[in-house]
Amino acid sequence: MKKRVLYIEDEVYLARIVKDTLELKGYEVLHKKDGTQIHDCVTNFAPDICLLDVMLPHVDGFTLANHIRNINPRLPIIFLTAKTQTDDLIKGFSSGGSDYLRKPFSMEELVVRLDNQLKLAGRDTSTAQSLPDQVVLKDYTFYPGKFELQTPTGTIKLSNREAQILSMLCAHTNSAVDRREMLQIVWGDDSFFNSRNLDVYIRKIRGYFAPDSGIEIVTLKGKGYHFVVSR
Repeated sequence: MKKRVLYIEDEVYLARIVKDTLELKGYEVLHKKDGTQIHDCVTNFAPDICLLDVMLPHVDGFTLANHIRNINPRLPIIFLTAKTQTDDLIKGFSSGGSDYLRKPFSMEELVVRLDNQLKLAGRDTSTAQSLPDQVVLKDYTFYPGKFELQTPTGTIKLSNREAQILSMLCAHTNSAVDRREMLQIVWGDDSFFNSRNLDVYIRKIRGYFAPDSGIEIVTLKGKGYHFVVSR
């Protein structure tokens, strides 16, 4: 069965090249110039992966990614952009992006990244698969399959990355989890850039548990993390 790609790009010439090339490679591609119909595209076309330009008319790619995450938390998202600032890259991953490709890019690299994200999304050995439907952490409850964290003040909708990282921490509650192993499982490699993004996600997850001093993510320098949940 062909893998379905939802591709949102307002540069008509570039979009034609990308769409034609991916279809020759065996993908089914739905191209839109903007994200005004994003809900219908995700629910009706049911893509396996999304390619989003960041600079779009009406709604930018980062905002679209948040909308997509609310519809389908597990859907991989690759951003395509000419932006090069580190803050923009971090913003992209924080909004739910799975990968980031700078323009101009080669079609060979795009195809490799697409295949890699599809492979990561389809892993049967993910940590979330081995966890129960809900994980009770004192006054918090984590639902790995729904990407939700129930807190004493309400429910937090987690991004794909946040859910993967929290799943690994929960699988190693009150024990150490290796940082490089986490990078390999969540991103597919332990590059410096991905390592910085892991730091961002760890800070966000720490913030969710900040009201409870009995739940702590302790950094083990040069090793990884110790997820402490007191009894």
